[in-house]
Amino acid sequence: MSVSHSSRLNKLVREQYMRLPQDGKVQVTYVWIDGSGEGVRCKSRTLDKEPKSIEDVPEWNFDGSSTAQAEGSNSDMFLVPVCMFRDPFCLDPNKLVLCEVLKYNRKPAETNLRHTCKKVMDLVKDSHPWFGMEQEYTLLGINGHPYGWPDNGFPGPQGPYYCGVGADKVYGRDIVESHYKACLYAGVKICGTNAEWEFQVGPCEGIEMGDHLWMARFILHRVCEDFGVVATLDPKPMTGNWNGAGCHTNYSTEEMRREGGLKHIEAAIEKLSKRHDYHICVYDPRGGRDNSRRLTGHHETSNIFEFSAGVANRGASIRIPRQVGQDGCGYFEDRRPAANCDPYAVTEAIMRTTVLNETGVETKDYAGH
Repeated sequence: MSVSHSSRLNKLVREQYMRLPQDGKVQVTYVWIDGSGEGVRCKSRTLDKEPKSIEDVPEWNFDGSSTAQAEGSNSDMFLVPVCMFRDPFCLDPNKLVLCEVLKYNRKPAETNLRHTCKKVMDLVKDSHPWFGMEQEYTLLGINGHPYGWPDNGFPGPQGPYYCGVGADKVYGRDIVESHYKACLYAGVKICGTNAEWEFQVGPCEGIEMGDHLWMARFILHRVCEDFGVVATLDPKPMTGNWNGAGCHTNYSTEEMRREGGLKHIEAAIEKLSKRHDYHICVYDPRGGRDNSRRLTGHHETSNIFEFSAGVANRGASIRIPRQVGQDGCGYFEDRRPAANCDPYAVTEAIMRTTVLNETGVETKDYAGH
């Protein structure tokens, strides 16, 4: 198995230093989304005391020309702290802080999709939107070969791996469980995991969904770094007769969760059906090109060119869980978002269509609200 050189370093030696006291100081790691819209970056600074709220964490800056976010002649970008977590790597009292990125003129960077999402979520807050996102991913060796696959050839066909148990069915459970524990320690609202490389975050209300999923992704990449492997969110990392990787998004409003809420679920699905092209464009970072490799109508996916919905149908664009159909209220699942989607873009789009009643492919500017 191809693992990184750093993972082979003596971790016991590292622990000797990690146990040293900090003399009352605190390490704060600033985390942000880079110019790709998919990758995360981080850097750390020392604060004189433990921050008790996000307001206690000062703004910072970084070189945007090194992250595809600015030109070298005007490269300073601002890091604006928005959400704070405990640090599962350096432990208490140290912190992880998710940041928005602003350009030199204090306008949002192109990949700062949180900025508009927050505006939309503030507008629809009375509907109390809840989200839960199922993040699928693929583990690769440092050479890009899928972790656990034979060096030559392919593993056995799909079937035994889903929620599997056993050394011939599960690969990398140590990584899956380490990530789970790290998220729980950090305060990420992780609610479950599957050993075949998926975790779930939620329920989260409003902007919290994007904040917690992005931090869970950061923690996943850091855990994989320790183990010497790579986690990719590519929606179809291996061509052929293999499932792709999605980020199925479960969604409800307060009306949908109440008795008789099924009619509100059906109304929302009807709105989504009339705006399929718009959603496909925002459900991956490349305007639907990534998802076109995954949404083929095969391997538990819908066809990218067609909208469909059904009860308990994992081959549909929208799935209504069977229990929801029986109860007459609850939530529904949008199965179209790709694994590498931006959760801010996905949740914002759903609110624009189902609550703000936008139509067509253009979006409204709510700057004056």
